[in-house]
This record gives sequence, structure tokens and C-alpha cells, in this order.
Amino acid sequence: MFKHKLIPLLLPVAAALSLAACAGVQPVPYTAISSSPQLKQNRDDDSSHVPYKYVEPVVWSRYTQVVLDPVAVYQGADNQFGDMKNDDRTELANYMAETFAKKLSKRFDVTKQAGLNTLRVKLTLTGAEKTTPIVGQVMHFDIAGNLYNGVQAVRGGQGAFSGSVSYAVEIYDSSSGKLLKAYVSKQYPNAMNLPAAFGSLSAARTGLDKGADALVSQLR
Repeated sequence: MFKHKLIPLLLPVAAALSLAACAGVQPVPYTAISSSPQLKQNRDDDSSHVPYKYVEPVVWSRYTQVVLDPVAVYQGADNQFGDMKNDDRTELANYMAETFAKKLSKRFDVTKQAGLNTLRVKLTLTGAEKTTPIVGQVMHFDIAGNLYNGVQAVRGGQGAFSGSVSYAVEIYDSSSGKLLKAYVSKQYPNAMNLPAAFGSLSAARTGLDKGADALVSQLR
């Protein structure tokens, strides 16, 4: 009986799969981000997750401490939250602050004081997509959905009707105030990650986990 109830839902979903690859949030070099004038289109292999970036030649190993600014929720007109409620935006910003601080503390001593050999990291949550209720979960059990998500997983692409998170990272030398690195990123779970499909913000949280790991690996 459950299978028969799903048929009316799955038919339009299957038809929509051909459009899923080009749907969703595509980050921009957000105009109200202070580093926006320096951001350039990224043409490297990681461009699907980091479409815009700026980087100076830096010996990251000489930095041993980090100051973390409070995570900002982007208010510019080109934000990509859609109709997401402010409470959800705040929840994601709080999770971002906790997650990035935890990950960065494995590489740096976290401090509140600027100084020599100390980075200042500014994080701005710029957008997010929720996983589409019911459909996002059904895609992991439907044959067509599983095939699509399997291909996306291999490509490193976003799962069908899955959520995501977009944000900006700006890294400064805390003593001189010089911008060392900046980028805009979009992160989401592996397309075959079933647990991340449950809960409207689970995919965005998983994306923040991945983003924090990616940042730490770049600063080694």
C-alpha cells in the first residue's frame, strides 16, 4: 500500500531529476563582503565548491594562533537564504561558529588577542538551502533517485533535492590587518549520505562540517 501511495509522488520527481543538476543556489562574489573586490573566479579543480577566491603567497606553518570573529549572517541584497526563517539562519550561524572553532583548535591555539604569528578568521554565512521535505528522503529509496545520486556522488555533485550551505571565509594577518586569503564556498553532503537527508537543516550542517575540515587542511 505504501508503494502505491508513493507512485503519484515519484512520477513528477523522476521528471524533475533532469533539472536537478542545474537547480539550487549558485554562490556569487557577494557585494557586501569586504573582500569582494579581490575575489576572482576560481578555475581550479575545486571550483564546484569554491567558485570565487583570492590568495596571497603565505607560509601558513608560521602561524600558530588564530582569532575567530563572531560568525556574521549576511544581510546583503544578494544573500541566498531564500525564504529561510531568521531562527534557522541563526541556528546555522551558531553551529558554524562552534564547528569551525572546534576544527581550527586542532591546528591553532585559539585566542582573543591579535599578535605576531596569529591569524584572524572572519566567517560569514551567506546562504543555505533546506532539504526538500519527503522528496529529498524518497530519492534515496527510489531507483531513479538512487541512480542520479550515485552519479552525483562520483562527480562530487549535490544530491537531488538536498540542502546545502554557502558562506564566505576571509583570513587576515591579525597584526598587520593584511588580507591573506578569501573565498566563497558552497558545501553539501555526499549525494549518497542518507542520514544527512533527514532533517531540513541536516545537509547544511554536514556541509559546514566539511567546510571546516577543508579550511583547516588549507592552512597546514
